[in-house]
Amino acid sequence: MKYILTLFLITKISLLAQTLDNKLALTVAQDGSGDFKTIQEAINNVKDNSEKRVIITIRPGKYVEKLEIPVSKTFITLKGTDRNKTIISFDDYSGKPLREPDPSGKKEFGTSTSYSFLIKGNDCTLENLTVENTAGRVGQAVALHIKSDRVIVKNCNLLGNQDTLYLSEGNTRTYFENCFINGTTDFIFGAATAYFYKCTIESLINSYITAASTPKGQAYGFVFVDCKLTAKDKSVDKVFLGRPWRPYAQTVFINTDLGSHIIPEGWNAWIDSRFPDKDKTAYYAEYGSKGASAKSISQRVSWSHQLKKEDIQKYSRDSVLNSWNPNK
Repeated sequence: MKYILTLFLITKISLLAQTLDNKLALTVAQDGSGDFKTIQEAINNVKDNSEKRVIITIRPGKYVEKLEIPVSKTFITLKGTDRNKTIISFDDYSGKPLREPDPSGKKEFGTSTSYSFLIKGNDCTLENLTVENTAGRVGQAVALHIKSDRVIVKNCNLLGNQDTLYLSEGNTRTYFENCFINGTTDFIFGAATAYFYKCTIESLINSYITAASTPKGQAYGFVFVDCKLTAKDKSVDKVFLGRPWRPYAQTVFINTDLGSHIIPEGWNAWIDSRFPDKDKTAYYAEYGSKGASAKSISQRVSWSHQLKKEDIQKYSRDSVLNSWNPNK
C-alpha cells in the first residue's frame, strides 16, 4: 500500500511538471492572478533545452529579483505589458559583500556577478521591460549581463550608472531595437557583437559611453545605426563615444544623432602599461553622423575613421549578425 501511494505521488508530481513544461505561454503577476508570482519561478518551470519558444508575459510591477536565465533554458521570451511599469530591479555592485559564502572563497561581488539580470540561455528575447540596477554611483553595477547568443532586446529600458549593459562573451550576437540605455562610465561594454537600432543612449555624467573588448579576429564589435545620443542635463557636456577596454575594440556609429555633449575628439585611447598601443589596433568609425556634435567631426582623433558610402553595406544588419535575422 505504501509503495502504491508513493508511486501515485511521484506520478502526480511528474504529470504536474509535464503540464507546466509543455505550456508555451505563462503569466507572472505579483497579485497571484497569473501562473507565478515571481519571474524566476516562471523561468525555472520552462522545460530544459526546449526548441519551442515559451512566452512569459509579465504584468506591471516592480520585481525585485536577481534574475538568471540558465544555459539550459533556451527560447524564452520575457514580455512586459508596459516597458515603464514592468520593472526588473536589483542593487548589487562590485565590492558589495556576498549574502552567502562562496565555495571559491570570494567574499564580495565582482563586476560580472553584480548584475540584476543574467542571460545565459541562447535565443532569448526581452520585450517591453525595464531592467535596472539601483545601487547608485558606487562603481561597477551591472543591470543586464548577457553571455549567450542570438539574444533580442526590444522596446526596453536598461538603467544604471557605471557598467549598465555587459555583453561579456566574444562570438555571441545581440540585437537591440528601440531601447533606452543610460549610465555614467563605460555603460555599454564587453566582447560581443551587438547591433543597436534606433536606440536612445543617455549619458548621466561626463565620461565614456562604450568600452568594447572585441577579441582579435572577430569581425564586428558594437554597431549603432539610426540611434540618438543624449545627455541627462546641460552639465553633461564632455562625453567620449568610447574607449577600448581591450586592444582590438571595435565600435561604429552610423546615421546617429550626436548631442552637443559629445566632445570633438570623439574617442579616447585608454592607454595603459599592459596595452600601450590601443590606438594602433582599435577600430572606431562613423558614417553620416548628425546633430549638434556632427559639426566637429573634422576634429576627431587621427586614428579613428570616417566611413565612405561604399563601406556601409559591410555594416548591414545581416552582415553584422552573420545572417541571423532577429525579426523572423
